[in-house]
Amino acid sequence: MTAVTQMELGILLWIQNHLRTEIGTEFWRAITMLGNAGWFWIFLTLVLILNKRTKTEGIASALSLIFGFLVTNLFLKNLVARTRPYDFSTLIVPLIVRPHDYSFPSGHTCASFACALICFHLLPKKAGVPLLILAVLVAFSRLYLGVHYPTDVLGGFLIALTGSSLVLKMRPYWEKKFLSEPDSGEKRQD
Repeated sequence: MTAVTQMELGILLWIQNHLRTEIGTEFWRAITMLGNAGWFWIFLTLVLILNKRTKTEGIASALSLIFGFLVTNLFLKNLVARTRPYDFSTLIVPLIVRPHDYSFPSGHTCASFACALICFHLLPKKAGVPLLILAVLVAFSRLYLGVHYPTDVLGGFLIALTGSSLVLKMRPYWEKKFLSEPDSGEKRQD
């Protein structure tokens, strides 16, 4: 066992032994469900795309989600092939149905931040900040529930950060392709 894995198991065991409660478990299960298959973030993205005023934000979110899905679920999970914490140590007790895919990186975290970072950057703060907070909650739920290592969550976040940054940097190119009139590129204040 590497020192990093040992440290991460220590963090998960500390969460398991000191933070878990019956009410907390129900709360974190509900939060993690928002990230299941990225459905909440995909739904939000579709709502943004279908609204004329937020079509640009929706397309940006869709591109960021696609980047995250490709890198996380189709490439890195199979390349790294990291076992889940509960498969590595019987001391870790998962509180949801055991996922059967690999652990690194966290797809829930990646999808949550892929959309939330775009929304935080492009939407008014009254919408962007709560979505960013929700992404943080989804990420923590994966640790609380015992289904990811901390570096899985960090990896998911970094992939989302990379993807959303690339989407924002390449905005002039995809706006020409997907929108008839490019936006001014500024954050809306409404």
